Amino acid sequence: MSIKDEQQRWEEKILKPLLGKFPERKSEFVTSSNIPVPRLLTGMDSDYEKDLGFPGLYPFTRGVQPTMYRGRFWTMRQYAGFASAEESNQRYRYLLQQGQTGLSVAFDLPTQIGYDADDPMSMGEVGKVGVSISSLADMEILFREIPLDKVSTSMTINAPAAVLLAMYIAVARRQGVEPVKLRGTIQNDILKEYVARGTYIFPPAPSMRLITDIFAYCAKNVPNWNTISISGYHIREAGSTAVQEVAFTLANAIAYVQAALDAGLKVDEFASQLSFFFNAHNNFFEETAKFRAARRLWAEIMRERFQAVDPKSWMLRFHTQTAGSTLTAQQPENNIVRVTMQALAAVLGGTQSLHTNSMDEALWLPTEKSVRVALRTQQIIAYESGAADSVDPLAGSYLVEYLTDEIVSRAREYIGKIDELGGARQAIEKGYMQSEIQSAAYHYQRAVERKDQVVVGVNALQVDESLTLERLKVDPSIEQGQRARLAQLRAGRDAAKAAELLAQLETASKGSDNLMPLLVECVEHDLTLGEVCGVLRKTWGEYQPPAWL
Repeated sequence: MSIKDEQQRWEEKILKPLLGKFPERKSEFVTSSNIPVPRLLTGMDSDYEKDLGFPGLYPFTRGVQPTMYRGRFWTMRQYAGFASAEESNQRYRYLLQQGQTGLSVAFDLPTQIGYDADDPMSMGEVGKVGVSISSLADMEILFREIPLDKVSTSMTINAPAAVLLAMYIAVARRQGVEPVKLRGTIQNDILKEYVARGTYIFPPAPSMRLITDIFAYCAKNVPNWNTISISGYHIREAGSTAVQEVAFTLANAIAYVQAALDAGLKVDEFASQLSFFFNAHNNFFEETAKFRAARRLWAEIMRERFQAVDPKSWMLRFHTQTAGSTLTAQQPENNIVRVTMQALAAVLGGTQSLHTNSMDEALWLPTEKSVRVALRTQQIIAYESGAADSVDPLAGSYLVEYLTDEIVSRAREYIGKIDELGGARQAIEKGYMQSEIQSAAYHYQRAVERKDQVVVGVNALQVDESLTLERLKVDPSIEQGQRARLAQLRAGRDAAKAAELLAQLETASKGSDNLMPLLVECVEHDLTLGEVCGVLRKTWGEYQPPAWL
């Protein structure tokens, strides 16, 4: 008797009588992307060689390395940064002592949008949601006693990414470290800022120029640096589904690759330095399948669409962060469980790097203790769970393979629609991606309000509680300290040289030469972030989203 016949017999003789007495909890089970979850799957329709392959081989569904974590664990990279460079440096050194294997820098809002700490626009925001960096002097303090040839550093910075990268290169040189030895990533993903996050400065065209300048410069000078981290994380945080996260991220990536090609670069010269950044959300099996689907789709896009020849150009390598939007202020200890499940999904999905959120982040900046618990979560998964002992351990799961295929198919449809609109930039300008994300966020919120989607401790299983957690507070005097430091820096630098470089930058920004070498020279002569971005604002203007968005 065939499996199909056996399943039919089981449904008639076993299942049907039981359902008559004990109905299932819901009439329909679906994932966050509204993919139906079958009651039972008994076989795979996938073509193994075409859709799965072996780890380290096209289409990389099963992982980008043949041994994955049997060789070495993913990079454990806790996102951190607050107050002054001195305080953030202390936190970084603490995390490295606790076993963290890579740094991840969070910048404050003024830094993210290109303002110095003493700018009127920065008032009240200095050091609040990240570290305040206005100058090379700040950057030197941030990485004091941290050898940049020994650690990998990720910097979550977008609109002024070129300036912060220039500072990092300059700090390395002062440490005696050549740029070729630097390892790390800048996020540098401006398209998702227009879609989901909002820390943009310049209009799309000059922003894309900065990005392709970085691609070209790093390909020659900083070859081990990931020049962009194309981010689905913030798209998901804005309310997208898992399918939308994959589709919109890869659509943005297509736009970056095409922009680089249009700028005269060859695909295999820069593609291996592209990286990605995804969210690890709550639906465990969908999230694991999402990472596998993204790898398969990207390999197909790079080989078939862009005719990349080098297998390294086909590989989707990604960092993952657990989902901040799922953290609750109510019963914050529950967040430890949420983060553990999300982190495990990322590991089983084959992430190269992972940040685990702290349990108190829905309330305030995380304390050292809560960050340590978050890091220990990764370490327990790595050393105690056995999840890292097999390459792609959920491969062959009927449910995981079904969800992987569904996400690939549905994301491919979205990418096709975006292509019809003219590409990611045009889709963003027409509000298509934003509208799709907003619709998904609305439907999720309605499900929570109707209690169709249970959020433990929020709309069900509530308790009266008084929080006794330790709180991290940022000293407001940080702002005054930064202002004083900037005044001292400007008074002590070569004013004539600073003015000369600002004039050179204004001229260069109107031309087409690569700006990175000049940016490195600018920061090495103590021009500040705000001064550099101010020149570029003058030349290029600032992006204003359409009024109807």
